[in-house]
Amino acid sequence: MNVVITPVMIGQVIISGILVGTLYSMVALGLALIFGVMRVINVAHGPLLMLGAYATYFLYSAFGLNPYLTVPITMLLLFVVGVVLQRTLVFRVVGAPELASLLLTFGISIALVNLAQLAFTSDLRAVEYLTGSYIVGPFAFSKSRLIAFVFAAAVSGLAFLFLQRTKLGKAIRATSQSREVAMVCGIDVDRIHLFTFGLATALAAAGGALIAVIVAIQPEMGGVWTFKSFLVIVLGGAGNYPGALLGGMLLGLVEQLASLFLTTQLSEVVAYLLLVLVLLVRPTGLFGGRQT
Repeated sequence: MNVVITPVMIGQVIISGILVGTLYSMVALGLALIFGVMRVINVAHGPLLMLGAYATYFLYSAFGLNPYLTVPITMLLLFVVGVVLQRTLVFRVVGAPELASLLLTFGISIALVNLAQLAFTSDLRAVEYLTGSYIVGPFAFSKSRLIAFVFAAAVSGLAFLFLQRTKLGKAIRATSQSREVAMVCGIDVDRIHLFTFGLATALAAAGGALIAVIVAIQPEMGGVWTFKSFLVIVLGGAGNYPGALLGGMLLGLVEQLASLFLTTQLSEVVAYLLLVLVLLVRPTGLFGGRQT
């Protein structure tokens, strides 16, 4: 049976793509910061997002906190976790070949997932807080996704203002451009690395907190988000922070458009095909690399 594609259907898909793409962008921005500043491939980014989701779940279920009010709390908690990881483990592979950081963070990823399974079990958990959609004309806006869009856009905007306007943000950008020059200028590079990893982990935690309200969570959920974050960076260009935002939006639109024309199983493959295509055609990313 042929499905007739109408302008309203396409418009609905574009709306959905923008809503989810903004969330992709915020999460991927953290991964882009870590790679741009430290040249570390952080495979543990998704599992750290998973911890953020569980933090929101338990703050909501145990203390009755509004899950959206848990976002700054979760970000602060995971910022501390990120700082501890950087201080104890990750600093050892800064400046080493990228394979070393990949193997180290892969080990951290496995440890975090297994610890989460021991602590939380593999049962699906959900924050049943907000359901339904807002109807605007012929279009439906999922309430949870719309609020996640607002939070993700706000957090991403604040992160960019921080990087552009503050002294610490400018020091992070300088370290990203040249670690040696930054050291000559008197910037404490080790402190910048510490703060950057903590900030990136906090961005992942914010994503986890928002995702917990949208879908059920479980300890192995982070793997998909690690892959999608890497794909966003490939699309936007390594070290290109504005490119990470544009790459997230593009990925969200492509996924939603694929779901309109393909089955659920085939639409999942589109992201992998997109990754291979971009690497073959433009390895530096669609928007170019290393723009700060």
